[in-house]
Amino acid sequence: MAFGAHAVPPGRRASIAARKRALADMLRGVGGTRNRVRPRASSCGIVFALAFGLTACGASPEPEAAFRVALLTPSSIRDAGWNQGAYEGLLKIKQELGAGVAHQETRTPQEFEVGFRDFAARGYQLVFGHGFEFQDAAATVAAEYPDTVFITTSGSIVRPNLAPMVFELEQATYVLGFVGASISRTGQLGCLGGIEIPSVASTFLAFEAGARSARPEVSVRVSYLGSWEDVAAAREATLALISAGSDVLIHNADAAARGFFQAAGEAGEVRVFGANRNQNELAPAVTLASATLDIPSAFVEVARSVKDGRFVARPIRLGLADGVVGIAWNPPLFAQLPEAVREAAQQLEGQISSGEFEVPRAGF
Repeated sequence: MAFGAHAVPPGRRASIAARKRALADMLRGVGGTRNRVRPRASSCGIVFALAFGLTACGASPEPEAAFRVALLTPSSIRDAGWNQGAYEGLLKIKQELGAGVAHQETRTPQEFEVGFRDFAARGYQLVFGHGFEFQDAAATVAAEYPDTVFITTSGSIVRPNLAPMVFELEQATYVLGFVGASISRTGQLGCLGGIEIPSVASTFLAFEAGARSARPEVSVRVSYLGSWEDVAAAREATLALISAGSDVLIHNADAAARGFFQAAGEAGEVRVFGANRNQNELAPAVTLASATLDIPSAFVEVARSVKDGRFVARPIRLGLADGVVGIAWNPPLFAQLPEAVREAAQQLEGQISSGEFEVPRAGF
């Protein structure tokens, strides 16, 4: 079967604005007050506003803001994906809520804990740890600083002032797996991950499940780099997957994904999917679609609930129905898809969004 897609029918996302209003209502934390944390202004510390591209505290200080928010990321905010989306969310919090903001790049569990503790000790009311791997450190520090709210973007640990924000990207990767298996010539698909953590493995689990729903005999190979930033290793691993027969591939590798797109562009006769942001322009000749997250909007709504004293700790799950998870198709390539595949993908996306169909995912 030849590769192929069609422009997204007009009006397909007409309800996104309404969904985001519903998301704002959900994040207001309606319910009891037992786990509600009210922000307390602090005179401690200096607020750092970071220009785009800086990855640690140390920029020029601004006048201290009453509401301060910090972000810890596991790798570079220039990854054109997961971490860049979080940093854009931090900047949106600054713009829309008038918050003082700071960012720090942290790479090890020890650095996670130090980063959380430093910001909490300086009176930041909200600190995001961007990834599943931050939750243990957040739980440790949250017990020491009950007046600071800690949010991890994935995970399952909940404390009175700690909650996971779980982006159900699996809902998008399931659809992409279905499409990938439907158009693959070889019947072999490939997945490239950065570090093997449950949230990344879960996106691949859903991708494979979607693929098998379209083509039960399909083969799905998964490769991990052990790094979020090794572009050269990502390129080599992607070329190895292609050489082994994978002609449709997806990644979840953060900054290392640049190597993934380089290899796909070199190979030519493949189709690939981006992750976490719209990455279609990184290799437009071969990137059929991206599984996207509107991290900035989600960050702002959580920050608003903390600032207003309405935050209630509980798992915050966000998906297609909320307008936070999405699929960004590359119109020229989408137009080449067989009509039956286009229609089936759109129907499947609608069934997932409505709750009619539940996508399999890892238990966290």
